[in-house]
Amino acid sequence: MIRKLSSHLLHWKLALLLFLKPLGFLGIGVLAAIDSSSLAIPMDLIIAGYVWSNRGYFWVYAIMGAAGSAVGALVPFYIGRTGGEWVLLRRIPQSKYDRMRARFDRHHWLAVLVPAAMPPPFPFKVFAFGAGVFEMRVLPYLGAVFLGRAVHYLVTAILVVYFGPEIMSWMGGHSFMALTLIAILVTVFLLYEIFRRRRKRRRENTAN
Repeated sequence: MIRKLSSHLLHWKLALLLFLKPLGFLGIGVLAAIDSSSLAIPMDLIIAGYVWSNRGYFWVYAIMGAAGSAVGALVPFYIGRTGGEWVLLRRIPQSKYDRMRARFDRHHWLAVLVPAAMPPPFPFKVFAFGAGVFEMRVLPYLGAVFLGRAVHYLVTAILVVYFGPEIMSWMGGHSFMALTLIAILVTVFLLYEIFRRRRKRRRENTAN
């Protein structure tokens, strides 16, 4: 039964890819929305294929993927808001739930941005669901998902541009190294953003 269901899902995914591929940029957004909302889709491989066929627009594919992911991520977010914390507790242990709540209470924006930047099989939907449970505001949530996914997809696109689509096979066999690479890039970006904001505040204080 499970094997038959998996086969049907595989055929459905292939049909979906064939249908949306001619849509170009819009197709990337739709697939990313489906991936973030419900059915897992290998977005890195799809974006790699699009980028390699049209490398001049690598950044557009990344941005469209990020935008689609942000829209699709509203589904687990609102399910979390309506379903309540008891649903989350059925999926994760109490200790992990407490750590997640503490993380959201301290810096809820980063608690979404960093998971959104992580590659599969990192459980981003759990954090999206948690953002709804812990009543994060919608606009900061969308911004965090968009920025995190944009970082992730831009890294994927740039690697494909410079090293070819074969880099995706290497990353698949070295998931820990790929995860570490993206985590480092996200950290560097966040440090830069913090430094930029502090410098801006100092200039405003000096001007006043």
